[in-house]
Amino acid sequence: MQFDSDYTMTIGGRGFEAEATIDVINPANGAVIATAPRASKAQLDEAVAGAARAFPSWSAAGVEARRDAVRRLGSKLVENADALARLLTSEQGKPLADARAEILGAAYWCETLATVDMPVVVVEDSRDRKVETRRVPLGVAAAIVPWNYPISIAFLKIPAALLTGNCVVVKPSPYTPLTTLKIGELSRDLFPAGVLSVLSGGDELGPWITEHPGFAKISFTGSSATGRRVVQSASHTLKRVTLELGGNDAAIVLADVNVHAVAEKIFWSAFTNAGQVCMATKRLYVHESVYDELAFALAEYAKTVKVGDGFEPETKIGPIQNRAQYDRVCRLIHDIAERGERVLIGGNVVPGAGYFVPVTIVDNPPEESPVVQEEAFGPVLPMLKFSDLDDVIAKVNASPYGLAGSVWSSDADAAALIASRIHSGTVWINDWLYITPFTPFGGRKQSGYGVECGLEGLLEYTGTQTVAINRS
Repeated sequence: MQFDSDYTMTIGGRGFEAEATIDVINPANGAVIATAPRASKAQLDEAVAGAARAFPSWSAAGVEARRDAVRRLGSKLVENADALARLLTSEQGKPLADARAEILGAAYWCETLATVDMPVVVVEDSRDRKVETRRVPLGVAAAIVPWNYPISIAFLKIPAALLTGNCVVVKPSPYTPLTTLKIGELSRDLFPAGVLSVLSGGDELGPWITEHPGFAKISFTGSSATGRRVVQSASHTLKRVTLELGGNDAAIVLADVNVHAVAEKIFWSAFTNAGQVCMATKRLYVHESVYDELAFALAEYAKTVKVGDGFEPETKIGPIQNRAQYDRVCRLIHDIAERGERVLIGGNVVPGAGYFVPVTIVDNPPEESPVVQEEAFGPVLPMLKFSDLDDVIAKVNASPYGLAGSVWSSDADAAALIASRIHSGTVWINDWLYITPFTPFGGRKQSGYGVECGLEGLLEYTGTQTVAINRS
C-alpha cells in the first residue's frame, strides 16, 4: 500500500476516485502535495445506500464481533503509525511526534472504548411482568471532522458509532483528507461492505450530508457558526445531532499558585498545535500578585520553543493549517498593534511560503479587545490581571461559549469550588486536556450539545427501546 499517492474514497468496501479533485496543501511551504477525490452527490447516495444495506446484519452481529473489528482497526493504525504520521504532518503541519501520538491515540481509543458495556436497565421484574430498557443503534451515522485534529476527532466518533451497531460515513475536512482516506483503505478488509465509508469533498459535501434523508445521526465538530447550519439542515428529517463547537476557554490563575510548577503547563494549554485546539486556553486571567512573575516565565519559556516545519526534529509548534485561518490570525495580530496593545513576546508575522505565526502573548489588554472576545484559534494569547475573584468568574462566564476551562492553584479543593461556578462542560484543576475514552466531554451554551467519549458518548449513537413482557 502506497501512502504518498493513490488517494481513493472508501464506498461499499471498495476504492473510488471522483471526476473532480481537490488540491491538498502542505501548510509549512504552501506546496500542493496531492489531490484528493471530490465526491459527487451520487457517490454520497451510494455510500448511504451501502450503509443502509449493511446496517441490519452489522447491528445484529453482536457486540463481541463489533468489538473485535474495531480492535483490529486500531491494530492497523499501530502497524502503519509511522507512515500515517508522516502523511498527517505533511497535510496538517503539526510536528511529526505529535502526529504519531495522534495516530496511536486513535488506536488506543479503539482498544479502550471497546471495553465499555452498554446498559440494560430492568425497570420492573415481578411475578406478572418484566420491563427493561435497552439501547439500540440508530442506523447510518455521519462523522464530520475538522482539520486541526483530523484523526483524533474522527476516532472520537468512528469507534463509538460502530461499537453501538451503527454504520458510519466519515467526511474529513477538505484541507486534511489524505490520512483519513488511507485509514479508510486500511479498513476495507476489516468490516463488511458499507459499514465504514470515507468520502472526501469540497464545501458542498457537508450540507449534502446534513440534509440527506438517509442519515439518522450527525456528529459534527467545527465552528459554532457551521454548527447552527448543521442543526437547521438536520432538523428537516429530525436527525439526532451531536455538536462539539468553538470555545473561548478561560484559565484562572490564583494568587497562591506555584508559578515555577505550572508555567510550562499553562503555556502548552494555550499553544499546543499552534493554538488550534477547540479547548485551548484562549483567555488567561492571572491574579495581580503573581501576574508579573508568570508573564516573565511564559515569555522566557516561549523563547525556547521553535515554530517551524513539522518534519524538523527541533520543531515544537507547526504552522497554521490553512491560508484562510492564517489570514484571520494575522488580522487579529494586526488589530493588536493598531489598538496599541502591548505584547510580551511575538506579534510580528514574517511573510513567507508557509503559514507560520510566532507565539504571541498580549499584555493585559482591555476586556473588550477583540483578542479577548474572539476565539483566535492560533498561537495568540491575551493575559489579563484580576484582583476580585467574583469579578473574574463573571467575566469568564460572560462568554457565549462554554466548552472547557481551567483553574490553577496550590489548593486543589478551593480551585474545585471555583470550577463549580464556571459555566463550561469541562473544567480542569492544575491540568489541561485530560480526556480519556471513559470521560464524557461536551460543551455548554454555544459550544454545542451532546457529548463524546465515555458511556455517555456511546449513548449518543443509540435510542432507547423499552420491552415490556406480560407474564400472566
